[in-house]
Amino acid sequence: MSGSARPLNRIAIYCGAATPPDPRYIELARDVGSELARRGIGVVYGGGRLGLMGALAQGALGEGGEVIGVIPHAMVEREFANHDCTQLITVDTMHQRKQRFTDLADGFITLPGGMGTMDELFEALSWAQIGYHDKPVGLLNAFGFYDDLIAFVNRMADTGFVRATHREILQVADSLPELLGKLASYVPNTPIYRMSADEL
Repeated sequence: MSGSARPLNRIAIYCGAATPPDPRYIELARDVGSELARRGIGVVYGGGRLGLMGALAQGALGEGGEVIGVIPHAMVEREFANHDCTQLITVDTMHQRKQRFTDLADGFITLPGGMGTMDELFEALSWAQIGYHDKPVGLLNAFGFYDDLIAFVNRMADTGFVRATHREILQVADSLPELLGKLASYVPNTPIYRMSADEL
């Protein structure tokens, strides 16, 4: 534990553009957006208005929160860009999208999602390992959605593919308040080495 809480003015939220049949996931995303806004924490997300992404933005905007969307030009029409965002940033590539997430946010939270969400999560984790950022990476394990993934991450560490000092990069909780507490008290790991943006 660090001596003082880490500031969390903005958090990048990774989640999908899908709308699962189970309504709990859309409700979760909306509730997360609302709660972050009530706490004065801005949302940085993928810039879409469909699925969990849209619900997240709707929840935050409904409470008067700041919502910054970052979306590649090629996906503006495909993901139906959310022009209601406080700020909508368009970039050329997916890599640039994730880099902007990292630059704009003080930490990361992953909600339930699919392959794209996993790509974003693991890039945030690997970038922490190589010292591109020292920001906390959180996984909201709502409804036990990520139980198997958490077990697999632990297996990677137990077998030596993830260094012991890097096991705690991923902060996990079942509820948003608990997860925010963990992110605020996160002590950065010692990276393998340090890379700058032009080396990624």
